[in-house]
Amino acid sequence: MNGYGLMALLMFSSMIVLLLTGRHIFAVIGGVGAIFAVLLWGKGGIGMSFQASFQLLVWYPLLTLPIFIYIGYMFAKSGIADDLYEMIHVWMGPVPGGLAIGTVILMSIISAINGLSVAGMAVGSSIALPEMLKRKYDKKMVTGVIQAGSSLGIMIPPSVVLVLYAMIARQPVSKLWLAGIMPGLMLAAIFIIYILVRCTFNPKLGPVLPKEERHVPIAKKLKLLSAGIIPLFIIFMMSGLFFMGVTNLVESSAVGAVVTTIAGLFKKKLTWKVMKEVLADTLSVSCMFMWVILAALAFGAIFDGLGAVNAIKDVFLNNGFGRWGVIIMMQLSFVIMGMFLDDTAMLIIVAPLYIPLIIKLGFDPIWYGVLYTVTCQIAYLTPPFGYNLFLMKAMAPKEISLGDIYRSVVPFVGLMIIGLVLLMIFPQIATWLPNLYAGK
Repeated sequence: MNGYGLMALLMFSSMIVLLLTGRHIFAVIGGVGAIFAVLLWGKGGIGMSFQASFQLLVWYPLLTLPIFIYIGYMFAKSGIADDLYEMIHVWMGPVPGGLAIGTVILMSIISAINGLSVAGMAVGSSIALPEMLKRKYDKKMVTGVIQAGSSLGIMIPPSVVLVLYAMIARQPVSKLWLAGIMPGLMLAAIFIIYILVRCTFNPKLGPVLPKEERHVPIAKKLKLLSAGIIPLFIIFMMSGLFFMGVTNLVESSAVGAVVTTIAGLFKKKLTWKVMKEVLADTLSVSCMFMWVILAALAFGAIFDGLGAVNAIKDVFLNNGFGRWGVIIMMQLSFVIMGMFLDDTAMLIIVAPLYIPLIIKLGFDPIWYGVLYTVTCQIAYLTPPFGYNLFLMKAMAPKEISLGDIYRSVVPFVGLMIIGLVLLMIFPQIATWLPNLYAGK
């Protein structure tokens, strides 16, 4: 390894060590990038970071980031999610683990509206978690379901992660969104089958609702189905019109924001207080994402300037890994980094290094985008520093310990690994819809 390779290794290891100190991610990533830029190239090195960051600021589709975050919080806080969960509560109550299955369905619908896991976690912890605990659901089952279900937000379109991947890989957003539909639904189905089987053989994990709650008149049950009309309409106005070619990416997100806001007004639950909370949460999360993205781009520019891309190619290709060995090593590296970084930082740091190699090895970059996203979902749930683990701890009641949360995700991580293997064996799960859409 030459001097530049050693500097790249030192730069990366410095970032990992500093992340373990608990400092803010953007401060660590950006700080390491700035220090090494000055050490290596003097004042001129600052320009590399600036140019890399500015590329993002002038990227028009980035406007969708705060809009999708707004849609998720508006959906959660305007009462639409409450009505939807009541419908699921009544219809799924007689089934073993029915509320947990209903939570996965609810998370899938939220994912098709939001594009991030944060809103799913917020809805799951505020609506589904208290209901399931009140009905004596096993606390590890409950927290595992909410964490795994919310992770679908970065897979099912409109996925913000896939939008960012499209920017870096220079691939069409429409193809990546289409590629995420079937894998997202497949993972949701795997979760549901697991819950149903486990709760059937061990009813204590997810007991059916009491008779008095199950015996709801059919007329009321049918009326409750109307709660699904608004979410389906929002999904159509966003993703449906986008895939039909009526709106572009930014326009579809704007339409979704307007429709979701109007739906909140229609439900008569959108007050000034709710609007302030939604806007404050949107601003907070959007700023967090922007700081992380800008810092990661600055880091990536310096890291790449040291020849890290060529170093990684040499490591992978000159050590006899083979095509599939390279893919497996990449996914393992994502899981390890996902213990310390969120998906955005991880994507921006590593994807520019990996995507050219993926194309060189003859793999479809659209398929690999889905593979990366599933691996991010796994990393979200992987101890000790999985992103969703700490979100769950912050939102869960005191009787649920961090140990309970760690143990709750073990079976769901296993299920996601099964999904990942299925995608590697049968890439058509991801590529079939994009190819159909393209007329191939």
